[in-house]
Amino acid sequence: MKRMICLICVFTCLVSVFSGCASVSAPKKIMGTQVFTDSLGREVSVPVNIEAVAPSGSLAQMMLISLSPELLVGTSRTPEAEVMAYLPDCLEGLPEFGQFYGSKANLNMESLVAASPQIIIDMGNVKDAMAEELDSLQERTGIPVVFIEASLDALPESYRMLGALLGQRDAAEALAAYIEKALTMCEENRAKILPDEQITVAFGTGPEGLACNAAGSMQADVIELVGAVNAVTVPEEELRNRNGGNEISMEQMYVFDPDVMLLSAEGAYELAETDPRWQSLRAVQEGNYYEIPDLPYSWMANPPSVNRVLGLYWLGNLLYPALYDYDMVEKAQEFYKLFWHYDLSEEEAQQLLSRGMAKE
Repeated sequence: MKRMICLICVFTCLVSVFSGCASVSAPKKIMGTQVFTDSLGREVSVPVNIEAVAPSGSLAQMMLISLSPELLVGTSRTPEAEVMAYLPDCLEGLPEFGQFYGSKANLNMESLVAASPQIIIDMGNVKDAMAEELDSLQERTGIPVVFIEASLDALPESYRMLGALLGQRDAAEALAAYIEKALTMCEENRAKILPDEQITVAFGTGPEGLACNAAGSMQADVIELVGAVNAVTVPEEELRNRNGGNEISMEQMYVFDPDVMLLSAEGAYELAETDPRWQSLRAVQEGNYYEIPDLPYSWMANPPSVNRVLGLYWLGNLLYPALYDYDMVEKAQEFYKLFWHYDLSEEEAQQLLSRGMAKE
């Protein structure tokens, strides 16, 4: 009998050890619900089998599209036709809820309730008073609300948490592993770049190209991650992470004097080619100005979600091709298939990259 008891104890310990190896623990299940602990430490009771999800905003929407688009019962914003062309057909015709909270909050409560989501999922960076805001939203809607942190370096764990919540661990692991590979690549390559070899970059948005995502902005974190330096700096208290970043003057751009200009697809690329003010800029004179591919979403930011992972591959290859040595068309095709569930043709990839590759 004692031998049997000992064997049972050993078996129990082994099970406990191996269970502890999982990076994301399964939510506790209670009578058809599970208690999910989100990234804020909030314990939220949600259904065990989730089949209807509402995103809180564009960041969550993009990550849910990449993992389980069929679960979405609505969108925070309806994709435009040119965006929708690259996304799953199941998104067509879904109601638009608006954004649930923050400076751009425009929630349509009636549309949300009519769609009957089982859960609202918010993703992004942690902000002040976020727990209280989500608790309030949950109380007002009567729908469970969870938050999963999704800064760029946290994306692998974000997908694993999301996969555990939605019962899609295997699919989430494939996405997490892809992102981990990209982040590891960048970490290894950064270590090989000497300080005097670092390329300085300005990231301009808007039709004038002077709304800049400055150093320290999460909208520009791809720049530092690939080993470059953000040439545009502003006082920390003035740093803006949204709405195009910090507006600067052309005179300030001359002072920053970046090696490379990255421009959003809003018209500034044409200015760089024709406007004498831009043509006096060293980066433009040397042909080092590029338009960021932006379909279905910008490869650099806006919004700063999983789209930035492709930005790591693109910007690394553009700035340091000897280190980031691969075929960018093939990388784009790989990413679009895995994250957007879209078979990107070689011709489409080349068109997306037409203004974003080194000039011959």
